[in-house]
Amino acid sequence: MKVAIYCRLSDEDKNKQSDDDDSESIQNQKTMLIKYAVDNNWEIYGIYSDDDYRGSDRNRPAFNQLLKDAENRKFSVVLCKSQARFTRELELVEKYIHGLFVIWGIRFIGLADNADTENLGNKKQRQINGLVNEWYLEDLSNNIKSVFHTKQLDGEYLSSFAAYGYLKDPNEKGHLIVDGEVSKVVREIFELFAQGYSKTAICRTLNNKGILTPTEYKKQQGLNYKISHKTTTKLWQESTVRGILTNEVYIGTVVQNRSINISYKSTKKRELPKNEWIRVPNMHEPIIDIDLWNKAHEMLAQRARPWKDTDKKGLFAGKVKCIYCGSPLRSKISKDKRYLVCNSRYLYDSKCDGSGIPVAMLESIVLEELAKTIAEYDIGNEVERNIIFENRLQESIEQTKRNIASYRQKYDNATKAIKGLYMDKTREIITEDDFIGLSRDFHQEQENYKQLISECEQKLESLESKVKTAVDKKQLFEEYRSITKLERIHVDSLIECILVGRKQPGTKTRDIVIHWKF
Repeated sequence: MKVAIYCRLSDEDKNKQSDDDDSESIQNQKTMLIKYAVDNNWEIYGIYSDDDYRGSDRNRPAFNQLLKDAENRKFSVVLCKSQARFTRELELVEKYIHGLFVIWGIRFIGLADNADTENLGNKKQRQINGLVNEWYLEDLSNNIKSVFHTKQLDGEYLSSFAAYGYLKDPNEKGHLIVDGEVSKVVREIFELFAQGYSKTAICRTLNNKGILTPTEYKKQQGLNYKISHKTTTKLWQESTVRGILTNEVYIGTVVQNRSINISYKSTKKRELPKNEWIRVPNMHEPIIDIDLWNKAHEMLAQRARPWKDTDKKGLFAGKVKCIYCGSPLRSKISKDKRYLVCNSRYLYDSKCDGSGIPVAMLESIVLEELAKTIAEYDIGNEVERNIIFENRLQESIEQTKRNIASYRQKYDNATKAIKGLYMDKTREIITEDDFIGLSRDFHQEQENYKQLISECEQKLESLESKVKTAVDKKQLFEEYRSITKLERIHVDSLIECILVGRKQPGTKTRDIVIHWKF
C-alpha cells in the first residue's frame, strides 16, 4: 500500500505551544506518521507539508497537490495526525473524506482522533469532529472580526504596509509617523495638481526626476510588498497619482473597513459603500494641510468626466505595443478619429521617441499584410518549406517523448530506492534519522524528475500545437482569404502582438512588425 503523509501547522497552533512543547511541530508530526507507516510496512509515496496555513485555507499548496495526486490514484492511504490537520471544514470532510476518497479508493486515517474510513462504525464520530471544527472556525472568525472592528473604531492603522509618505511607528503599534524621505513627493503631487498640472504631467515630472514609484520605493526599503494587479512598468502612472490625491491618510485621517470577506470560508471580499467606511480623524501628523486638500479635490471634481466606449472592447486592445519601449499603446480620440498612442510617451520625456497610429490605418495595414502572407503561402516553395518545418517539429516531438519516458523510469527507480530504505528501517539496518535523511534526498530527486517531466509535457503540448497549426494553416487562410474588414474575433484568432513605430520624418512609412499566431 502506498501512503501519502500530510502535515499542517498554523501560526495559531504555534502560539498555543509553550517553549518546551513541540508536540504540534511539523517535524514531530512527520516523525510520528513515518513511524506509523513503517510499522505497517507501507510504502510512503510522499510527505505533503503546509507550514503557517490555517485548516480553513483552501489554497494550501501541499494540500491541493495531495488532492490532485489522490485523484490520479498515486497512493491508497492519506495519513494525518488528526482530521483537523487535514481540514477544519465540514464541507471538505464530506466532499473528500466521505465522498471522493471513497470513489478514488483511498483510505483516510487520523491517528490522534482515531479517524479511519476503513472503520465504518466511526463515520458519525468523524462527522461530529468536522462539525465541531466548523463551529470553531466560525467562532474564531467572529472573534477576530470583533477585535479588528474595535481597533478600527479606535483609529489603529491595521494595514500590513504604511501608506506612501508614512512609516509604521516602531514605538506605538497601529500609529503612523511621517517618512521625511518621500513625504516631500506627496506634497509636490498635491501642489502641482492645485497649480493646474494634469495627472499625466505630474507623472512625467516625477519620472523625469527619477523618483521611485511607491511600489519600487517599498521594495528598495526591503519590504516584501506586492500589488494585486499585474504590471511590468516602473514608471509613475495616472492611477497612482489619483490614488494619492484621494487618500485621506494625508490629512491625518485613518480610513478602514472599506471591504469585508464574504464568508469566513473565503478570501474573496465585498466592497462596502462609503457610508459604512470607518473614518477616524487626527490620528497622526498630516502631510497635506486642509486648504490644499480642499483645493485639489475641487479641481478633481471639475475634471471628472464619464468614460466613453466602456461597453465595447477596442479592435486592437491589448495587442499593440510601442516598438521602442514595449509599452502598450492606449486608445485616444481626437477630432472624432481614434488613435493608438504610446503610453510612456506622455509619462517620461526621455523614455522613448514615442509611437502612434490611427486605428483605421493599422486595420488597413493588417489586412494588406494578411493578403500578402496568404499569397506567399500559395507559392509552391512555401509549401515545401512548411513540410520541412513539420518534419523538424516531428523529430522534436519524438525526442521529447523519449526524454519523458527516461525521466519517468528514473522517477520509478527513485521510488524503488525509497521502498528499499523502508525495508532497511524495519529490519533496523539503518536508524530512523538515517532513514529520514536518505528518504528526503530521494524525495527531492523525485521532485526534480517530476519538474523535468512537467516541463517536457508542456514542451510536447506546444510542439503538437505547432504541428496542428501548420496542418490547419491552409484551412485558416481559405477562411480569411476574402476578408475586407477586421473584427475583434479576427484579431484574437490571427494576431499575437503588433509592434508599432512612429512615422519617419518626410515620409509616410513607419516600422510595423506583426507577430501572427500561425
